[in-house]
Amino acid sequence: MQRLYLDWNATTPLRPEARAAMLAAMDVVGNPSSVHAEGRAAKALMERARAQLATAIGADGQDVVFTSGATEAASLVLEGRDIACAEVEHDAVKAWCRPVLPVDGLGRVTVADPGRATLQLANSETGVIQDLPEGLWLSDLTQGFGKLPLAFNWLGVTAGIVSAHKLGGPKGIGALILRRGTDIAARLRGGGQEMGRRAGTENLIGIVGFGAAAEAAARGLAQGVWEEVAEIRNILKSALEASGETLYFPGWETSGDQAGTAPPVLPNTLSVIAPGWKGETQVMRLDLLGFAVSAGSACSSGKVRASHVLRAMGWSEEDAGCALRVSIGPGVSRDHILRFADGYVAALRKHRMRH
Repeated sequence: MQRLYLDWNATTPLRPEARAAMLAAMDVVGNPSSVHAEGRAAKALMERARAQLATAIGADGQDVVFTSGATEAASLVLEGRDIACAEVEHDAVKAWCRPVLPVDGLGRVTVADPGRATLQLANSETGVIQDLPEGLWLSDLTQGFGKLPLAFNWLGVTAGIVSAHKLGGPKGIGALILRRGTDIAARLRGGGQEMGRRAGTENLIGIVGFGAAAEAAARGLAQGVWEEVAEIRNILKSALEASGETLYFPGWETSGDQAGTAPPVLPNTLSVIAPGWKGETQVMRLDLLGFAVSAGSACSSGKVRASHVLRAMGWSEEDAGCALRVSIGPGVSRDHILRFADGYVAALRKHRMRH
């Protein structure tokens, strides 16, 4: 049976537009910092990609700083600062912050002092989208960029971080987006690259792939592809609910008039808790059945521990350890997702019969 990839929040398939741009860039020999014709050709490619990314995210090109990924971008803008965050943040951000901001049962975060805080746009595990307050120091835009309408210049945040491989670009390239006039200290020094904010010869191949992917992602968003993805995600949730098995969906209301609804969530994400069935066991079993899914953030999925995101939302250690994340993208069809739902429910029932 053909394998089905359902782990798009960990990384996405490379877009053909990004692949084509990267292949073309491999034939460009110049260093973007060189002043000769070959260097200028490389520089032109890089600046075109910067403009593509800036247009897609609603920023100005000179405010885009290319990095090795969102993790480096986070350290660049957070190191040495006294910044508050919530436990639901990605570890790459939380490592530099004080996780003190309160989180409610649906994963929503309250920020009292935006100027001294960071808040993600959307959570990679539950898909819950945050309401970003005006004046926020930093927002991790990684999961929302390419899936949600987004204009950095209208967000009212000082800085944002993004990663190419979350929207169909290559791995190993990301960017820090800064509000005009924001001053940050370079962590990598020795050259004047990236407007003096990040020294070192630029990853031209990765950068042009990022630019092409961002442009394609913006085009797909405008065409409504993620609305179609949301419909497929909702079909999955309905199929799992119809199974009659005891399952919980973090980030969705579970009681009262709003039962079965959610605050704004990413169109492609569904977190599922199957009490009594450990998340890592689920992942291994489903992998054998031909389905690629995750028990949480890919950066920490190799660690056998309960999700810190779900624990912050009030789930018990035991239940948080029984969570599975399904994240999909364009090309995942109704038939695909129903095949997964059938396989998941059958595996769950088999596990529960044995235990």
